[in-house]
Amino acid sequence: MNDPHVLPPGKLIRLSELSTRGTDYCDDRDRAEAQFFALRDELAEWQHRLYAEGRRKLLVVLQATDAGGKDGAIRHVFRGVNPQGVVVTSFKAPTKVELDHDFLWRVHNAAPGAGMLGVFNRSHYEDVLVVRVDRLAPEEVWQARYEQINQFEKLLHDTGTTLLKFFLHISHEEQRERFQARVKDPSKNWKFSHEDLVKRRQWDAYQEAYDDMLNHCNTPWAPWRVIPADHKWYRNYAICRALVETFREMNPQYPPALPELSEVEVD
Repeated sequence: MNDPHVLPPGKLIRLSELSTRGTDYCDDRDRAEAQFFALRDELAEWQHRLYAEGRRKLLVVLQATDAGGKDGAIRHVFRGVNPQGVVVTSFKAPTKVELDHDFLWRVHNAAPGAGMLGVFNRSHYEDVLVVRVDRLAPEEVWQARYEQINQFEKLLHDTGTTLLKFFLHISHEEQRERFQARVKDPSKNWKFSHEDLVKRRQWDAYQEAYDDMLNHCNTPWAPWRVIPADHKWYRNYAICRALVETFREMNPQYPPALPELSEVEVD
């Protein structure tokens, strides 16, 4: 199936021209949710095969503005997978030890090993986003990182890692509604920080940074997918569909049966 959310490498992208609404791609929520549950079951089987095969790796990168739905996507899409074969890494502000190394050091250390499915909740792209918007490094430093990231992802690709990069695209109004829901619901207060309001005031600066990220780091070996994420049901469906289609192409297999076991009888 042709994925409408894959960005063609080399084509100029502007997020302002891309829809944030899942209903622009699917007008039947019930059907999409039914397909999602079937796809999620299939995903669990493919992931188990990847783990059993123990040879290749799959890395899922999730980027979004605050309240974009990264946590929710992880919680819903990966429900039912074998936890032994999946590692989720959340990249927070770097520690002093991490700052003593190059910006990709901690990221490379978290890349999935053979047979593993790795999920990055935020990623190395923070170093061309927050670092840029908050002016934590001079422009010549973060500008150089686009090509460094491309080469890093090429290294992963060339050594057996398939990369799936998702940008969860929400509207300014949808972010407001999600922040307000966190304020009003005591059970969601823990998800809200006054720092979120600071970041919200930087909306335009971040949109510009996202545009440059998508345009500079959209390669044949690691293309971006921009997922309309105002509607959570569509976000989950679109991500799960992309994962399953990728697994179908990879087609991991269980190891062959051992002939010497054919005569074994367990007492």
